[in-house]
Amino acid sequence: MLSFFFTTVGYYVCTMMTVLTVYVFLYGRAYLAFSGLDEAVSDKAKLAGNTALDAALNAQFLVQIGVFTAVPMIMGFILELGLLKAIFSFITMQLQLCSVFFTFSLGTRTHYFGRTILHGGAKYRATGRGFVVRHIKFAENYRLYSRSHFVKALEVALLLIVYIAYAYAEGGAVTYVLVTLSSWFLVISWLFAPYIFNPSGFEWQKTVEDFDDWTSWLLYKGGVGVKGENSWESWWDEEQMHIQTLRGRILETILSARFFFFQYGIVYKLHLTGKDTSLAIYGFSWAVLVGIVLIFKIFTYSPKKSADFQLVLRFSQGVVSIGLVTAVCLVVAFTRLSIADLFASILAFIPTGWGILSVAIAWRKIVWSLGLWDSVREFARMYDAGMGMIIFAPIAFLSWFPFISTFQSRLLFNQAFSRGLEISLILAGNKANVEA
Repeated sequence: MLSFFFTTVGYYVCTMMTVLTVYVFLYGRAYLAFSGLDEAVSDKAKLAGNTALDAALNAQFLVQIGVFTAVPMIMGFILELGLLKAIFSFITMQLQLCSVFFTFSLGTRTHYFGRTILHGGAKYRATGRGFVVRHIKFAENYRLYSRSHFVKALEVALLLIVYIAYAYAEGGAVTYVLVTLSSWFLVISWLFAPYIFNPSGFEWQKTVEDFDDWTSWLLYKGGVGVKGENSWESWWDEEQMHIQTLRGRILETILSARFFFFQYGIVYKLHLTGKDTSLAIYGFSWAVLVGIVLIFKIFTYSPKKSADFQLVLRFSQGVVSIGLVTAVCLVVAFTRLSIADLFASILAFIPTGWGILSVAIAWRKIVWSLGLWDSVREFARMYDAGMGMIIFAPIAFLSWFPFISTFQSRLLFNQAFSRGLEISLILAGNKANVEA
Protein backbone atom coordinates (compact mmCIF):
# COMPACT_ATOMS: atom_id res chain seq x y z
CA MET A 1 0.00 0.00 0.00
CA LEU A 2 2.80 2.37 0.92
CA SER A 3 4.68 1.62 -2.31
CA PHE A 4 1.50 2.27 -4.33
CA PHE A 5 1.09 5.62 -2.57
CA PHE A 6 4.64 6.73 -3.31
CA THR A 7 4.35 5.48 -6.91
CA THR A 8 1.15 7.49 -7.42
CA VAL A 9 2.62 10.62 -5.85
CA GLY A 10 5.76 10.26 -7.95
CA TYR A 11 3.63 9.84 -11.07
CA TYR A 12 1.73 13.06 -10.48
CA VAL A 13 4.86 14.96 -9.48
CA CYS A 14 6.49 13.80 -12.70
CA THR A 15 3.41 14.96 -14.62
CA MET A 16 3.59 18.42 -13.03
CA MET A 17 7.31 18.66 -13.69
CA THR A 18 6.76 17.81 -17.36
CA VAL A 19 4.48 20.78 -17.98
CA LEU A 20 6.49 23.09 -15.71
CA THR A 21 9.62 22.23 -17.68
CA VAL A 22 7.92 23.33 -20.91
CA TYR A 23 6.77 26.60 -19.31
CA VAL A 24 10.16 27.39 -17.74
CA PHE A 25 11.97 26.60 -20.96
CA LEU A 26 9.72 28.77 -23.15
CA TYR A 27 9.54 31.72 -20.76
CA GLY A 28 13.31 31.53 -20.34
CA ARG A 29 13.82 31.52 -24.09
CA ALA A 30 11.37 34.41 -24.49
CA TYR A 31 13.31 36.42 -21.90
CA LEU A 32 16.60 35.71 -23.70
CA ALA A 33 15.00 36.72 -26.99
CA PHE A 34 13.61 40.01 -25.68
CA SER A 35 16.78 40.96 -23.87
CA GLY A 36 19.14 39.91 -26.68
CA LEU A 37 21.19 37.76 -24.31
CA ASP A 38 20.89 34.66 -26.48
CA GLU A 39 22.67 36.34 -29.40
CA ALA A 40 25.24 37.99 -27.12
CA VAL A 41 26.10 34.76 -25.30
CA SER A 42 26.29 32.85 -28.57
CA ASP A 43 28.66 35.44 -30.06
CA LYS A 44 30.87 35.33 -26.98
CA ALA A 45 30.95 31.55 -27.17
CA LYS A 46 32.18 31.78 -30.76
CA LEU A 47 34.88 34.31 -29.91
CA ALA A 48 36.06 32.18 -27.02
CA GLY A 49 36.01 29.03 -29.15
CA ASN A 50 33.73 27.33 -26.65
CA THR A 51 32.13 24.77 -28.95
CA ALA A 52 30.44 22.92 -26.07
CA LEU A 53 28.58 26.04 -24.91
CA ASP A 54 27.70 26.94 -28.49
CA ALA A 55 26.25 23.47 -29.11
CA ALA A 56 24.23 23.68 -25.90
CA LEU A 57 22.82 27.06 -26.92
CA ASN A 58 21.85 25.79 -30.37
CA ALA A 59 19.97 22.75 -29.01
CA GLN A 60 18.70 23.88 -25.63
CA PHE A 61 16.58 21.23 -23.97
CA LEU A 62 15.96 19.53 -27.31
CA VAL A 63 16.46 16.07 -25.83
CA GLN A 64 15.26 17.03 -22.35
CA ILE A 65 11.87 18.32 -23.47
CA GLY A 66 11.16 15.26 -25.60
CA VAL A 67 12.23 12.84 -22.88
CA PHE A 68 10.34 14.64 -20.10
CA THR A 69 7.16 14.74 -22.19
CA ALA A 70 7.22 10.95 -22.62
CA VAL A 71 8.37 10.03 -19.09
CA PRO A 72 4.90 9.73 -17.49
CA MET A 73 3.64 7.53 -20.35
CA ILE A 74 6.67 5.22 -20.35
CA MET A 75 6.61 5.06 -16.57
CA GLY A 76 2.97 3.94 -16.53
CA PHE A 77 3.60 1.25 -19.16
CA ILE A 78 6.59 -0.16 -17.31
CA LEU A 79 4.65 -0.34 -14.04
CA GLU A 80 1.77 -2.20 -15.70
CA LEU A 81 3.46 -4.40 -18.34
CA GLY A 82 7.16 -4.61 -17.70
CA LEU A 83 10.02 -3.20 -19.75
CA LEU A 84 9.93 -5.33 -22.92
CA LYS A 85 6.16 -5.32 -23.41
CA ALA A 86 6.10 -1.62 -22.59
CA ILE A 87 8.41 -0.89 -25.55
CA PHE A 88 6.23 -2.79 -28.04
CA SER A 89 3.05 -1.29 -26.63
CA PHE A 90 4.54 2.18 -26.81
CA ILE A 91 5.40 1.80 -30.52
CA THR A 92 1.99 0.33 -31.37
CA MET A 93 0.08 3.02 -29.56
CA GLN A 94 1.91 5.83 -31.35
CA LEU A 95 0.33 4.60 -34.58
CA GLN A 96 -3.09 4.97 -32.93
CA LEU A 97 -2.45 8.62 -31.87
CA CYS A 98 -2.35 7.57 -28.24
CA SER A 99 0.37 10.14 -27.55
CA VAL A 100 -2.14 12.84 -28.47
CA PHE A 101 -4.66 11.48 -25.99
CA PHE A 102 -2.05 10.91 -23.28
CA THR A 103 -0.65 14.43 -23.68
CA PHE A 104 -4.17 15.78 -23.36
CA SER A 105 -4.87 13.76 -20.20
CA LEU A 106 -1.54 15.01 -18.84
CA GLY A 107 -2.92 18.53 -19.13
CA THR A 108 -6.05 17.50 -17.23
CA ARG A 109 -4.05 16.11 -14.32
CA THR A 110 -1.74 19.12 -14.26
CA HIS A 111 -4.59 21.65 -14.25
CA TYR A 112 -6.63 20.15 -11.42
CA PHE A 113 -3.57 19.11 -9.42
CA GLY A 114 -2.27 22.69 -9.64
CA ARG A 115 -5.68 24.20 -8.84
CA THR A 116 -5.95 22.03 -5.76
CA ILE A 117 -2.51 23.18 -4.58
CA LEU A 118 -3.44 26.84 -5.08
CA HIS A 119 -7.03 26.87 -3.84
CA GLY A 120 -7.76 23.53 -2.15
CA GLY A 121 -11.16 21.91 -2.55
CA ALA A 122 -10.03 18.63 -4.09
CA LYS A 123 -12.86 16.49 -5.45
CA TYR A 124 -13.49 13.67 -7.88
CA ARG A 125 -13.30 14.55 -11.55
CA ALA A 126 -14.85 12.16 -14.05
CA THR A 127 -12.40 11.30 -16.82
CA GLY A 128 -14.89 9.78 -19.26
CA ARG A 129 -13.22 6.40 -19.64
CA GLY A 130 -16.41 4.80 -20.96
CA PHE A 131 -16.82 3.75 -24.59
CA VAL A 132 -18.38 6.84 -26.15
CA VAL A 133 -20.06 6.59 -29.55
CA ARG A 134 -22.25 9.68 -29.47
CA HIS A 135 -21.15 12.97 -30.95
CA ILE A 136 -20.28 15.59 -28.31
CA LYS A 137 -21.09 19.16 -29.33
CA PHE A 138 -18.38 21.75 -29.77
CA ALA A 139 -19.78 23.96 -27.00
CA GLU A 140 -19.75 21.09 -24.51
CA ASN A 141 -16.11 20.29 -25.23
CA TYR A 142 -15.28 23.99 -24.97
CA ARG A 143 -16.94 24.23 -21.55
CA LEU A 144 -15.10 21.16 -20.30
CA TYR A 145 -11.59 21.98 -21.51
CA SER A 146 -11.41 25.73 -22.06
CA ARG A 147 -9.63 26.68 -18.85
CA SER A 148 -7.76 23.43 -18.30
CA HIS A 149 -6.32 23.02 -21.82
CA PHE A 150 -7.24 25.62 -24.44
CA VAL A 151 -6.06 28.71 -22.56
CA LYS A 152 -2.77 27.07 -21.61
CA ALA A 153 -2.22 25.73 -25.13
CA LEU A 154 -2.71 29.19 -26.65
CA GLU A 155 -0.31 30.63 -24.07
CA VAL A 156 2.34 28.10 -25.07
CA ALA A 157 1.62 28.86 -28.75
CA LEU A 158 2.09 32.57 -28.04
CA LEU A 159 5.43 31.85 -26.39
CA LEU A 160 6.50 29.78 -29.38
CA ILE A 161 5.54 32.58 -31.78
CA VAL A 162 7.53 35.07 -29.71
CA TYR A 163 10.47 32.67 -29.68
CA ILE A 164 10.35 32.25 -33.46
CA ALA A 165 9.93 35.98 -34.07
CA TYR A 166 12.61 37.37 -31.76
CA ALA A 167 14.98 34.61 -30.67
CA TYR A 168 18.42 34.11 -32.15
CA ALA A 169 19.59 30.69 -33.31
CA GLU A 170 22.71 29.81 -35.25
CA GLY A 171 21.07 26.92 -37.08
CA GLY A 172 18.19 28.99 -38.42
CA ALA A 173 14.83 27.42 -39.24
CA VAL A 174 16.03 23.85 -38.69
CA THR A 175 17.09 24.65 -35.14
CA TYR A 176 13.78 26.35 -34.40
CA VAL A 177 11.83 23.34 -35.66
CA LEU A 178 13.88 20.81 -33.70
CA VAL A 179 13.77 22.80 -30.47
CA THR A 180 10.06 23.63 -30.61
CA LEU A 181 8.68 20.45 -32.21
CA SER A 182 7.59 18.76 -28.98
CA SER A 183 6.07 21.97 -27.67
CA TRP A 184 4.00 22.43 -30.84
CA PHE A 185 2.88 18.82 -30.46
CA LEU A 186 1.69 19.65 -26.95
CA VAL A 187 -0.21 22.71 -28.26
CA ILE A 188 -1.95 20.75 -31.01
CA SER A 189 -2.84 17.92 -28.63
CA TRP A 190 -4.32 20.26 -26.02
CA LEU A 191 -6.33 22.21 -28.60
CA PHE A 192 -7.70 19.48 -30.87
CA ALA A 193 -7.62 16.14 -29.02
CA PRO A 194 -11.28 16.44 -27.85
CA TYR A 195 -12.35 16.89 -31.48
CA ILE A 196 -10.02 14.31 -33.01
CA PHE A 197 -11.47 11.65 -30.70
CA ASN A 198 -15.04 12.93 -31.02
CA PRO A 199 -17.26 10.64 -33.16
CA SER A 200 -18.45 12.46 -36.30
CA GLY A 201 -16.27 15.37 -35.27
CA PHE A 202 -15.44 16.23 -38.88
CA GLU A 203 -18.82 15.60 -40.47
CA TRP A 204 -19.98 18.79 -42.18
CA GLN A 205 -23.60 18.72 -41.04
CA LYS A 206 -22.56 18.10 -37.44
CA THR A 207 -20.05 20.94 -37.71
CA VAL A 208 -22.74 23.38 -38.86
CA GLU A 209 -25.04 22.31 -36.03
CA ASP A 210 -22.19 22.64 -33.52
CA PHE A 211 -21.46 26.18 -34.67
CA ASP A 212 -25.09 27.24 -34.30
CA ASP A 213 -25.25 25.64 -30.85
CA TRP A 214 -22.00 27.29 -29.76
CA THR A 215 -23.00 30.79 -30.89
CA SER A 216 -26.39 30.42 -29.19
CA TRP A 217 -24.69 29.35 -25.96
CA LEU A 218 -22.13 32.16 -26.20
CA LEU A 219 -24.68 34.94 -26.72
CA TYR A 220 -27.42 33.67 -24.41
CA LYS A 221 -27.84 35.83 -21.31
CA GLY A 222 -27.57 34.17 -17.94
CA GLY A 223 -29.83 34.62 -14.96
CA VAL A 224 -31.30 32.97 -11.90
CA GLY A 225 -31.73 29.25 -12.47
CA VAL A 226 -29.91 29.22 -15.83
CA LYS A 227 -27.29 26.46 -15.96
CA GLY A 228 -23.84 26.80 -17.42
CA GLU A 229 -24.64 24.35 -20.21
CA ASN A 230 -27.27 26.78 -21.51
CA SER A 231 -25.57 30.14 -21.08
CA TRP A 232 -22.00 31.41 -21.34
CA GLU A 233 -22.55 33.91 -18.52
CA SER A 234 -23.68 31.20 -16.09
CA TRP A 235 -20.78 28.96 -17.10
CA TRP A 236 -18.32 31.85 -16.68
CA ASP A 237 -19.58 32.49 -13.16
CA GLU A 238 -19.27 28.78 -12.31
CA GLU A 239 -15.66 28.72 -13.54
CA GLN A 240 -14.68 31.28 -10.88
CA MET A 241 -16.16 29.51 -7.88
CA HIS A 242 -12.83 27.94 -6.92
CA ILE A 243 -11.37 31.36 -5.97
CA GLN A 244 -12.65 31.74 -2.42
CA THR A 245 -9.75 32.62 -0.12
CA LEU A 246 -7.45 35.64 0.20
CA ARG A 247 -4.45 33.35 -0.29
CA GLY A 248 -5.93 32.08 -3.55
CA ARG A 249 -6.57 35.63 -4.82
CA ILE A 250 -3.01 36.70 -4.05
CA LEU A 251 -1.54 33.62 -5.75
CA GLU A 252 -3.75 34.10 -8.81
CA THR A 253 -2.62 37.73 -9.03
CA ILE A 254 1.05 36.74 -8.82
CA LEU A 255 0.65 34.06 -11.49
CA SER A 256 -1.32 36.42 -13.75
CA ALA A 257 1.59 38.87 -13.72
CA ARG A 258 3.35 36.67 -16.29
CA PHE A 259 0.96 37.87 -19.00
CA PHE A 260 2.28 41.43 -18.72
CA PHE A 261 5.73 40.12 -19.64
CA PHE A 262 4.78 39.95 -23.33
CA GLN A 263 3.85 43.62 -23.63
CA TYR A 264 6.97 44.77 -21.78
CA GLY A 265 9.25 42.76 -24.05
CA ILE A 266 7.57 43.34 -27.42
CA VAL A 267 7.21 47.13 -27.00
CA TYR A 268 10.99 47.56 -27.02
CA LYS A 269 11.31 45.37 -30.14
CA LEU A 270 9.11 47.57 -32.34
CA HIS A 271 10.65 49.49 -35.24
CA LEU A 272 8.82 52.56 -33.95
CA THR A 273 10.72 52.60 -30.65
CA GLY A 274 14.10 51.86 -32.20
CA LYS A 275 16.74 51.44 -29.49
CA ASP A 276 14.95 53.61 -26.95
CA THR A 277 14.65 51.65 -23.67
CA SER A 278 13.11 54.32 -21.45
CA LEU A 279 10.14 53.46 -19.22
CA ALA A 280 8.16 56.22 -20.97
CA ILE A 281 7.82 53.88 -23.97
CA TYR A 282 6.21 51.22 -21.78
CA GLY A 283 3.92 53.82 -20.23
CA PHE A 284 2.89 55.02 -23.68
CA SER A 285 1.97 51.46 -24.62
CA TRP A 286 -0.45 51.38 -21.68
CA ALA A 287 -1.98 54.65 -22.91
CA VAL A 288 -2.50 53.03 -26.32
CA LEU A 289 -4.10 50.02 -24.64
CA VAL A 290 -6.51 52.26 -22.72
CA GLY A 291 -7.40 53.97 -26.00
CA ILE A 292 -8.14 50.60 -27.61
CA VAL A 293 -10.39 49.67 -24.69
CA LEU A 294 -12.31 52.96 -24.98
CA ILE A 295 -12.77 52.46 -28.71
CA PHE A 296 -14.06 48.95 -28.06
CA LYS A 297 -16.55 50.32 -25.54
CA ILE A 298 -17.77 52.88 -28.08
CA PHE A 299 -18.39 50.20 -30.69
CA THR A 300 -20.12 47.83 -28.26
CA TYR A 301 -22.22 50.50 -26.53
CA SER A 302 -25.86 49.94 -27.50
CA PRO A 303 -28.37 51.53 -25.08
CA LYS A 304 -32.05 50.74 -25.37
CA LYS A 305 -33.27 54.29 -25.97
CA SER A 306 -34.95 56.20 -28.76
CA ALA A 307 -34.35 55.41 -32.42
CA ASP A 308 -32.95 58.90 -33.02
CA PHE A 309 -30.22 58.34 -30.41
CA GLN A 310 -29.40 54.97 -31.99
CA LEU A 311 -29.00 56.69 -35.36
CA VAL A 312 -26.63 59.30 -33.92
CA LEU A 313 -24.65 56.56 -32.14
CA ARG A 314 -24.25 54.48 -35.32
CA PHE A 315 -23.16 57.56 -37.24
CA SER A 316 -20.59 58.39 -34.56
CA GLN A 317 -19.28 54.82 -34.62
CA GLY A 318 -18.89 55.01 -38.40
CA VAL A 319 -16.99 58.30 -38.17
CA VAL A 320 -14.72 56.87 -35.45
CA SER A 321 -13.97 53.74 -37.50
CA ILE A 322 -13.09 55.76 -40.62
CA GLY A 323 -10.95 58.12 -38.55
CA LEU A 324 -9.19 55.20 -36.88
CA VAL A 325 -8.29 53.54 -40.18
CA THR A 326 -7.09 56.88 -41.57
CA ALA A 327 -4.96 57.56 -38.49
CA VAL A 328 -3.32 54.13 -38.66
CA CYS A 329 -2.50 54.59 -42.35
CA LEU A 330 -0.98 58.03 -41.71
CA VAL A 331 1.09 56.74 -38.79
CA VAL A 332 2.43 53.86 -40.90
CA ALA A 333 3.19 56.20 -43.80
CA PHE A 334 4.92 59.02 -41.92
CA THR A 335 6.59 57.27 -38.97
CA ARG A 336 8.74 54.22 -38.42
CA LEU A 337 5.71 52.16 -37.44
CA SER A 338 5.50 49.16 -39.79
CA ILE A 339 2.80 46.62 -40.59
CA ALA A 340 4.84 44.06 -38.65
CA ASP A 341 4.68 46.39 -35.64
CA LEU A 342 0.88 46.32 -35.80
CA PHE A 343 0.83 42.53 -35.64
CA ALA A 344 3.43 42.60 -32.87
CA SER A 345 1.24 45.03 -30.91
CA ILE A 346 -1.66 42.59 -31.17
CA LEU A 347 0.71 39.89 -29.94
CA ALA A 348 1.54 42.11 -26.94
CA PHE A 349 -1.88 43.46 -26.01
CA ILE A 350 -3.87 40.19 -26.16
CA PRO A 351 -2.02 38.51 -23.24
CA THR A 352 -2.07 41.82 -21.34
CA GLY A 353 -5.84 41.95 -21.64
CA TRP A 354 -6.10 38.36 -20.43
CA GLY A 355 -3.87 39.20 -17.48
CA ILE A 356 -6.12 42.14 -16.56
CA LEU A 357 -9.17 39.86 -16.80
CA SER A 358 -7.51 37.27 -14.55
CA VAL A 359 -6.67 39.88 -11.91
CA ALA A 360 -10.19 41.35 -12.12
CA ILE A 361 -11.73 37.89 -11.63
CA ALA A 362 -9.47 37.23 -8.65
CA TRP A 363 -10.64 40.49 -7.00
CA ARG A 364 -14.23 40.28 -8.14
CA LYS A 365 -15.80 42.07 -5.19
CA ILE A 366 -13.60 45.13 -5.64
CA VAL A 367 -14.27 45.28 -9.38
CA TRP A 368 -18.00 44.85 -8.72
CA SER A 369 -18.01 47.73 -6.22
CA LEU A 370 -16.31 49.96 -8.83
CA GLY A 371 -19.10 49.22 -11.31
CA LEU A 372 -16.75 47.62 -13.84
CA TRP A 373 -17.94 44.02 -13.64
CA ASP A 374 -20.23 44.21 -16.70
CA SER A 375 -17.34 45.53 -18.81
CA VAL A 376 -15.06 42.76 -17.55
CA ARG A 377 -17.68 40.16 -18.46
CA GLU A 378 -18.06 41.51 -21.99
CA PHE A 379 -14.30 41.50 -22.52
CA ALA A 380 -14.18 37.92 -21.25
CA ARG A 381 -16.95 36.97 -23.68
CA MET A 382 -14.91 38.49 -26.51
CA TYR A 383 -11.85 36.44 -25.50
CA ASP A 384 -13.86 33.21 -25.37
CA ALA A 385 -15.37 34.01 -28.77
CA GLY A 386 -11.88 34.54 -30.20
CA MET A 387 -10.49 31.34 -28.68
CA GLY A 388 -13.48 29.39 -29.93
CA MET A 389 -13.01 30.67 -33.48
CA ILE A 390 -9.30 29.79 -33.44
CA ILE A 391 -10.19 26.21 -32.52
CA PHE A 392 -13.28 25.94 -34.69
CA ALA A 393 -11.75 27.26 -37.95
CA PRO A 394 -9.46 24.23 -38.62
CA ILE A 395 -12.30 21.85 -37.73
CA ALA A 396 -14.65 23.58 -40.17
CA PHE A 397 -11.98 23.54 -42.90
CA LEU A 398 -11.29 19.81 -42.49
CA SER A 399 -15.01 19.08 -42.42
CA TRP A 400 -15.20 20.23 -46.05
CA PHE A 401 -13.38 17.03 -47.07
CA PRO A 402 -15.51 13.86 -46.66
CA PHE A 403 -12.50 11.54 -46.46
CA ILE A 404 -11.40 13.20 -43.20
CA SER A 405 -14.59 12.02 -41.47
CA THR A 406 -14.15 8.52 -42.92
CA PHE A 407 -10.53 8.36 -41.77
CA GLN A 408 -11.55 9.50 -38.28
CA SER A 409 -14.19 6.75 -38.03
CA ARG A 410 -11.65 4.11 -39.04
CA LEU A 411 -9.22 5.51 -36.49
CA LEU A 412 -11.69 5.51 -33.60
CA PHE A 413 -13.55 2.28 -34.28
CA ASN A 414 -12.98 -1.08 -35.90
CA GLN A 415 -13.81 -1.71 -39.55
CA ALA A 416 -17.22 -3.29 -38.95
CA PHE A 417 -18.39 -0.47 -36.72
CA SER A 418 -17.09 2.15 -39.17
CA ARG A 419 -19.12 0.57 -41.96
CA GLY A 420 -22.15 0.61 -39.70
CA LEU A 421 -21.72 4.33 -39.16
CA GLU A 422 -21.43 4.96 -42.91
CA ILE A 423 -24.57 2.91 -43.62
CA SER A 424 -26.48 4.74 -40.88
CA LEU A 425 -25.56 8.07 -42.48
CA ILE A 426 -26.81 6.85 -45.88
CA LEU A 427 -30.06 5.61 -44.37
CA ALA A 428 -30.53 8.86 -42.47
CA GLY A 429 -30.04 10.81 -45.73
CA ASN A 430 -32.56 8.65 -47.60
CA LYS A 431 -35.08 9.00 -44.79
CA ALA A 432 -34.74 12.78 -44.88
CA ASN A 433 -35.32 12.75 -48.66
CA VAL A 434 -38.44 10.58 -48.34
CA GLU A 435 -39.90 12.82 -45.65
CA ALA A 436 -39.18 15.88 -47.76
